[in-house]
Amino acid sequence: MEADMRWWNFLFSGTQPKADFVTAYEEKNQEKTPGNRPISQLNFVVLDTETTGLNSEKDDLVSFGAVLIRNEKILVNSSREYFFTTNILNRESIKIHEIIEPKNPVSDEFFAEEFLKYIDKHIIVGHHIGFDLKVIERKLAPFGFKNFKNPILDTQYLATRLEKGYHYDLRTGKPGEYSLDSLCERHEVPIDDRHTAAGDAFLTAQLLLKLLKKAEKIGVKDFKSLMR
Repeated sequence: MEADMRWWNFLFSGTQPKADFVTAYEEKNQEKTPGNRPISQLNFVVLDTETTGLNSEKDDLVSFGAVLIRNEKILVNSSREYFFTTNILNRESIKIHEIIEPKNPVSDEFFAEEFLKYIDKHIIVGHHIGFDLKVIERKLAPFGFKNFKNPILDTQYLATRLEKGYHYDLRTGKPGEYSLDSLCERHEVPIDDRHTAAGDAFLTAQLLLKLLKKAEKIGVKDFKSLMR
């Protein structure tokens, strides 16, 4: 009956019916993280995507990679990597990710359900994460998903905040100063498996741990101060 009502609402309101796994995700994220929870007790999901281009409104997912951090440790066995089929071909992006015919591509519904279970209530982390999340939102939209309920942390923002302060404008600095490559080099994170979603997620996870250690040294020690 509930499923029938979702389709009835879709037909007469124009909105997408909400899948059960989207509802479950939203309900789980109604409980907010206490502001005084120490960084050492926070859970993070670090993710990255490879796409058909740089337009978050039009381009599509080619691959997705992610890994969890718990107790300030990267859980290597928790890593995920998914590939997708797409009708959008872009020679310039293919030169970067080198994916033409993905092996074992997953369906959008499979990805949507598994992805929402995976991110749970964790803090979502990525480098220039806004782009990735916009593309993923579009992938999940057919299942009634509208926006992320998780806390979101951008390693680019965190790095600039720690080095330059809250109000630093990236446009006034050196080009590429806060790129993933530049930050990994500055923080002695070995650059390997670059420009794969899983590889970049792992690099970003290593960078995050370095940044969190730096943050704790200057008094950023809990969820509230980290997400400020």
